[in-house]
Amino acid sequence: MGWHGYLALWCGVFGAVALIGYGRSLAGVTRAQRTVRVVGRIEQVREPRQGSSRKDGIFVVVSFHDPSTGQEFTVTSDGEHGETITTAWTGREIGIHYPPGRPHAHRFTSDLWGGRYGLVRPNCAVFLIYAGLVAVAAIDWGWPWALIGFGVPWTVSGAYYVPANARETSRRIDMLTTVAPVPGRVIAVLKDVSVDADDGHVTTSHTPVVTFTTHEGTAVTAYWPSGLTVPAGAHGRDVTIHYAPDDPAVFTPALADEHHSRKTDLVFGVLALLTGVAAVAVGAVML
Repeated sequence: MGWHGYLALWCGVFGAVALIGYGRSLAGVTRAQRTVRVVGRIEQVREPRQGSSRKDGIFVVVSFHDPSTGQEFTVTSDGEHGETITTAWTGREIGIHYPPGRPHAHRFTSDLWGGRYGLVRPNCAVFLIYAGLVAVAAIDWGWPWALIGFGVPWTVSGAYYVPANARETSRRIDMLTTVAPVPGRVIAVLKDVSVDADDGHVTTSHTPVVTFTTHEGTAVTAYWPSGLTVPAGAHGRDVTIHYAPDDPAVFTPALADEHHSRKTDLVFGVLALLTGVAAVAVGAVML
């Protein structure tokens, strides 16, 4: 069997995966569609200990109701229960999902309805089919088709991402500057040590934990946002917190870094978009 035959087999297998996946989704029988999704409420928050691991998350006690029985459950975030909780306050709503009839197998999530149609596998299968077709076009008709095959979806994605990201970052800055900032304090610095399996190199990371109280009286405990500058000797430091009044989970102790990150994201987004456009242009010229 020649390589065209292998390509046909490739497309046939992943085509079947895609058809079955989309069919199951339309029938509403995928695992994601059968998963029970509820909104829980944080009843209690415990501050992390100095020097503990970031992986532990912020310890919380959460209550929720099973919609099939109406029974109320009270659970904690200790152990492996989905996403690590990095921002918490009493009364905050949090997403929970679990298999039907098994509320004790709950998992916490920040995006309760993400992937609810169970289309991840069929969408991946379609992408692999497309990649196979681009490969055969490049082999049969020349390498410029590889540039076009890569550049077209990349450009379309970039054309969507760049303006959407610009709007989102602008919206975030606007929310952070809507109300006057409040004082906060670094109450702990978490420490994680990892060892590279190849060369034995040891890497140590530190994550400050801050607390602050909003103008509305909500006491928030949260990890220092990733990507922002961490002050030296952070433990015990007083900081100024800018937050979104509608959602204190959107906050920053370094507003200048937020502005810098906004510009950096825009530059990289534009460069990525231009990369896709250039690939399509070069491929088209070389045909």
